Amino acid sequence: MRQCRGVSPNKSVSSAVPGLLGAAAAVAAAVGVHFLLPALPAMTLAVVFGLLAANLPGVAAWTSGPARPGLDFAGKHLMRAGIVVLGLKVSLGDVLGLGWAALLLIVAVVLAAFAGTYGIGRLFRLPPRTSLLVATGFAVCGASAIGAMAAVRRIRQEETVLPVALVTLCGTLAIGVLPLLARPLGLGPEIFGAWTGASVHDVGQVVATAQTAGAAALAVAVVVKLTRVILLAPMVAAAGFHHRLGPGAEDVKRPPVIPLFVLGFVAMAGLRSTGWLSPAVLDAAAVVQDVLLGMALFGLGSAVRAGQLLHTGARALLAALASWLLIAVLGLAAAFLMFPSA
Repeated sequence: MRQCRGVSPNKSVSSAVPGLLGAAAAVAAAVGVHFLLPALPAMTLAVVFGLLAANLPGVAAWTSGPARPGLDFAGKHLMRAGIVVLGLKVSLGDVLGLGWAALLLIVAVVLAAFAGTYGIGRLFRLPPRTSLLVATGFAVCGASAIGAMAAVRRIRQEETVLPVALVTLCGTLAIGVLPLLARPLGLGPEIFGAWTGASVHDVGQVVATAQTAGAAALAVAVVVKLTRVILLAPMVAAAGFHHRLGPGAEDVKRPPVIPLFVLGFVAMAGLRSTGWLSPAVLDAAAVVQDVLLGMALFGLGSAVRAGQLLHTGARALLAALASWLLIAVLGLAAAFLMFPSA
């Protein structure tokens, strides 16, 4: 965390404690609600609790005052740590087990969703950075992808708040809408699972959506989703390379092509793929990842003021809904092509 001149490290650390404790408490509450209502993903609840904390009388003063240093630390640094641990969810063997045709379809969906969502954002006159972050979150893996892209393109944390809110909103919408469409569309478990994995943003939201169609749908959905997640590294690398070649790049300090935390994500995915880690270790890592990302998402949500969102976010909301429809159609088409006989 950046320290001001003349401020001791101990004082800087102590100033972050209230916000970090509040974020941890919010994650505990989110996990508790998820345990009682499994259809509500804990990560989505963490964002919602952050939004409430930012806008409820009394608590809002705390989030914008004494808690702000810790919440900002969570939104930036704990997000990056959570992305590293997220790599332990990705098994290259499971991904390759889909077959090359399915892998190419998923890559095509991600690229088309990214390009289409960016184009929709610009059509709705969103700033290029906002359009980039929304496109990354929708195409790859939600808030985690937004955090990674913001780091490599040197986008300020404040500018990630709206994209995270939009990707959370649309992912939550998918949890309710996709299962309602499964029967009218005549989708079997495999097709529904592939559709969910190819079109829903966050891993937790994918699980919450796919499990409504049973274990077979959930198994397919998770593998398809994690295939999208592993594309985070090459997409961030491409964005970093493009940023270094952009106009004026030679006049400023250039960020690395691939940030260290993304390399950490790749290393963790490689470690998971060796099969050396026991189920107990992977379960513990999943808990750590949920805590880190949950605290980060609470921190980001706590920076959203309802008045500002209503004033500046109307066009962004329409763009996000249009993008959500686009990726849902792309994902459904890919699912039918993956399982033509299902």
